[in-house]
Amino acid sequence: MAKVLVVTSGKGGVGKTTTTASIGAALAQAGQKVVVVDFDVGLRNLDLVMGAERRVVFDLINVVQGIAKLPQALIRDKRLENLWLLPASQTKDKDALTEEGVGRIIGELRENCDWVLCDSPAGIERGAMLAMRHADEAVIVTNPEVSSVRDSDRIIGMLDSKTVRAEKGERVEKHILITRYDPARAARGEMLTIDDILEILATPLLGIIPESQDVLRASNVGCPVTLNSPSSAPARAYLDATRRLLGETLPMIVPAGRKGLMDLLRGRRAA
Repeated sequence: MAKVLVVTSGKGGVGKTTTTASIGAALAQAGQKVVVVDFDVGLRNLDLVMGAERRVVFDLINVVQGIAKLPQALIRDKRLENLWLLPASQTKDKDALTEEGVGRIIGELRENCDWVLCDSPAGIERGAMLAMRHADEAVIVTNPEVSSVRDSDRIIGMLDSKTVRAEKGERVEKHILITRYDPARAARGEMLTIDDILEILATPLLGIIPESQDVLRASNVGCPVTLNSPSSAPARAYLDATRRLLGETLPMIVPAGRKGLMDLLRGRRAA
């Protein structure tokens, strides 16, 4: 039965969609059967990042409303045969999502794959709540800035209170992924340090994705960075984060320029 992972944040523009595509592709590369689901109804960007925008016929809302069956809406990736996309609607409103419909789709996906990755819209509105509703695990994506970290703290509270697992007295396993980290700016005090973020959020660290033009280039050509530039620093960081999700214990690679953290983070598993 699949594990449901929500990729979420409080703030927009932190890299959730890039993270969903990159980790989804990395899991598929590791032999896992993966479906990535775009919950950002009305905007729909996950298909662009994955290079599937011209192949969308049916979407998440069509399946929720019974207009299409789930297999009709799933788009198989052309590069990885065990990776599928369920796109969001670009024309419908988020109110078209229903808890019953989402629960039915997640239940069906659980029976047919290893991982379901839910790309959440930012914030705490309806789409975000439904994206996290059935999660077993969560990756909370944050930039090293005060507003992003503060909003991530709010999302952690939602995961601990508004999910099916929380209502059963169970725990959603949570991980922090720091994106757009620039050690030089952190050293100058222009952004929060890794220590600052971990102290505020008190949640295990899954990975640190450095600021890089490779991410932008990959998005522009419609290919996850883990496939488009596999030797780049962000791709290696995403691949290591994925291995941690799969249970491996790896040393945390901290971008150069921030000394004293390696001993703190070495061998620390995001669990």
